Amino acid sequence: MSMRLVDCEVQTEEFSLLLPESGSGNSTLKKGGKHQHSSASTKETFMRKGGKKCIYLLVVLTLIGGGGFVYLGFYCPDSVCFLRPQSLVRSGKTDTHRDPPTKQFQVIRDTLDQFHFRTDGVGQPLLNTARTAMGPSFDDVVGRDFQFDIEDHDVIVFLHIQKTGGTTFGKHLVGDLDLARQCECRRKVKKRCTCLRPGRNSFETWLFSRHSTGWKCGLHADWTELTSCVDDVMDKLEDNEIKRRYFYITMLRNPIHRFLSEFHHVRRGATWKNARLLCQGRHATKEEMPPCYHTETWENVTLDEFMACSSNLAINRQTRMLADLSLVGCYNSSMMTPEDRGKIMLLSAKNNLKKMAFYGLTEEQEISQYLFEVTFNLKFRVRFRQFNQTITDMAMRNFDAETIKQIEELNSLDMELYKYAVELLQQRFKKLSAQDKHFHEHFQNMGGVFSWAEIENEE
Repeated sequence: MSMRLVDCEVQTEEFSLLLPESGSGNSTLKKGGKHQHSSASTKETFMRKGGKKCIYLLVVLTLIGGGGFVYLGFYCPDSVCFLRPQSLVRSGKTDTHRDPPTKQFQVIRDTLDQFHFRTDGVGQPLLNTARTAMGPSFDDVVGRDFQFDIEDHDVIVFLHIQKTGGTTFGKHLVGDLDLARQCECRRKVKKRCTCLRPGRNSFETWLFSRHSTGWKCGLHADWTELTSCVDDVMDKLEDNEIKRRYFYITMLRNPIHRFLSEFHHVRRGATWKNARLLCQGRHATKEEMPPCYHTETWENVTLDEFMACSSNLAINRQTRMLADLSLVGCYNSSMMTPEDRGKIMLLSAKNNLKKMAFYGLTEEQEISQYLFEVTFNLKFRVRFRQFNQTITDMAMRNFDAETIKQIEELNSLDMELYKYAVELLQQRFKKLSAQDKHFHEHFQNMGGVFSWAEIENEE
């Protein structure tokens, strides 16, 4: 059986070339009388049939397309469909009859591996395909002239990780920047400040942080919460849906010091119970994050007890708060092996850290200050000085080498992240200082004098 393809848009005059011969002999069409009438009738019939064929063809293609979409959505192999594991994350379910959870997330792990190691040359720009709602990165600001404009619709978003010196740095942002319009701080109202723009957009805020807008996206909101929340919150705060550019910043700290600092803070009564732990619109359940204690607080907890609770959020806190948790099933740890989960979170945290317009290190305060000032073209009126003898530093003398080693192993993800952050910070500093024709003058004359020695008492 042969098949004849018909062009649905063929012109009427051209149909005579396609008409079959009536009778035997040559294929020449006769003109005049009945033959002309028969030819016209045949043309009409053929056009109707051709139109029907086109309709049938469109219906078949639609059915095939719909079937293909269903197949890709539900039956596509993991090695082909990258989005399929993401849908499983959202639903919190896996098809255990077909593939184990580890295999289902193999594609995520491999993709992150390939992506990160392609862009892990420190200081190199990220691929456009990997950009998120985070807005301009450090490379955009420095290399692509995406300068922060405080008078336009640019917003600095501060991701505040506990016990990294973030409270002190946040106070610098609202109280110590040399601005044309200073933040108005009302110490009696929850130590809150109003940071409005100078110039034409004088009713908009340029800073999203604990000290300016409050915990609008949750107490110590992490990367996953902030990136899905900030824009909607800003629209509500300003009652105006406008296109903004968000410049994300954060502070990191030596993981051993940070972990011990949080331990001392918790044993004095801190809890952070109001943290939402929100991921993809769902809060972590008690089954996913069982409480480490059943009293009002965890006061007087011993270090051994603090380290023994596997759901203690202090463990690898910096990695968790910088990672895209949707990649690992949010707080549902049954989605994959602990090894796969840790590796994906670490790679994601590194990628997100690299994409931030700025981050600083508690152990490198002067360099951090310089990077912030050059990146945002804003100046502090005080100088950040390095004081290493904090309460934690002195307390570490009371712990033996074996205990410190246990803390390192427990926070292995944070240790790796911090090592990467130190290298990246030095590369950024080297790059900007080399471009700064007045570097020595600038660096030596930053602000006045300020000590960060009280960061242990931060909330």
